[in-house]
Amino acid sequence: MEYDRNNHIVRKALLIFFLTCVIVVLLGLGALAGYRYLMTRQAGLTEADMTQEPVSGTAAETAGSFGEAVTDTASASNSGAERDAVGDPGDEQDTEQSPDGAEEPADETGEDAEPDPFAGVEEDFFTRRMETAEPDTVTMAFAGDILFDASYSVQNRILAADGDVSQAVGDTLLERMRAVDIMMVNNEFPYTDSGSPQAEKTFTFHAMPRAVRQLKEMGVDLAGIANNHTFDYGERGLLDTLDTLDRAGVGRVGAGRNIEEASHPMVYLAGGMRIAVIAATQLERYANPNTRGATAELPGVFRCMDDTRLCEVIRKAKEENDFVVVFIHWGNENEVPLHWSQTNQGPDITAAGADLVIGAHSHCLQPLGYVNDVPIVYSLGNFLFNSKTLDTCLIECDIKRLPEGGAHLTSLRFLPCIQSGCKVRFAEDGDKTRILDYMRSISPGVTIADDGEFLRTAE
Repeated sequence: MEYDRNNHIVRKALLIFFLTCVIVVLLGLGALAGYRYLMTRQAGLTEADMTQEPVSGTAAETAGSFGEAVTDTASASNSGAERDAVGDPGDEQDTEQSPDGAEEPADETGEDAEPDPFAGVEEDFFTRRMETAEPDTVTMAFAGDILFDASYSVQNRILAADGDVSQAVGDTLLERMRAVDIMMVNNEFPYTDSGSPQAEKTFTFHAMPRAVRQLKEMGVDLAGIANNHTFDYGERGLLDTLDTLDRAGVGRVGAGRNIEEASHPMVYLAGGMRIAVIAATQLERYANPNTRGATAELPGVFRCMDDTRLCEVIRKAKEENDFVVVFIHWGNENEVPLHWSQTNQGPDITAAGADLVIGAHSHCLQPLGYVNDVPIVYSLGNFLFNSKTLDTCLIECDIKRLPEGGAHLTSLRFLPCIQSGCKVRFAEDGDKTRILDYMRSISPGVTIADDGEFLRTAE
């Protein structure tokens, strides 16, 4: 009897232990499920989301490649990218309507996206991709001679302002220069802290290499260095200039370590187009110039007093690209009438395939014109060069991609400016009207609107 009673107690204890274990297990499972539910709610995921397959490798690889390709802008866009990845309250997913009226997520396969016309095209030193403000359109701007030599007044003004270029360029003008897709200037000096000035030259210029940051602050993408001052400090000065611009990430055309490099176009892949820019100089116009022409072995500028090679480069560029700009150093200093070499070479350059010709060197404005239906701005004048009060300009143009391929110049604008007191700014009111009227008076066959838009006068 005592034995049965003990067995009954043991069985009862085992049953209680078993039930306790079951309860503990059930409580544990319930807690785990609750924890999992809370975690998924916190992450904004549903159970279906948690069972989806991983994103395809292609998409992941594309995102990785893009991140590596845009290192210059990564820091500026990281916070926005993180918000897009996690999602802010109120963010809505792009949807498209299904036939039955229900909304479905937008197609992310990219099937409807326009293919990249430059897929597989490798960037190199003379081929650069550029983002544009408007699709299928590239806005370019051109300004004349600039000088950052600390021996002259303009650079003294900038240095006195701790390098602030806004003290030498008006606010609205500076904003416009920074806003265009491609900004080009005539860089009328070498960047060097070594070498010696050429003893035979009356005027020699140079700037310290650190002054190149002023180009960046002005929004300059491309420097024309085919001119009669690039070689003022000899070969050493030229090589320092090439290195300085390269380190700063500013493109350059018109001079190089040999003639192949000096004559090579800069090609921009932008707005679905290939836009080539070539720079060359006639100066100096004599057999033994102080400014050395580049050769197969020697550094120098791309000289074009004999324009045979220039026309060959233009023809090749036109075959390979949609739009060709020729930036040429020509004319006589301080003379408005065109030099015979300008009127002689204009037809050659346009016949070879140039779509737009921009000139510099005269230190003053020269006519606007058309040759073979191609616009020529014969001289931009000084832009930011000295303390004199001079009329100058910013030339701005829009290049549009054609549906069937190629490109077309849809707008060309002469925007009047004034250089005065070591500062350049947009001309306003009476000054603007005066400059436009002056350009009309020296540009026969060209109609210039009050907003600066110009085109060939209809015959």
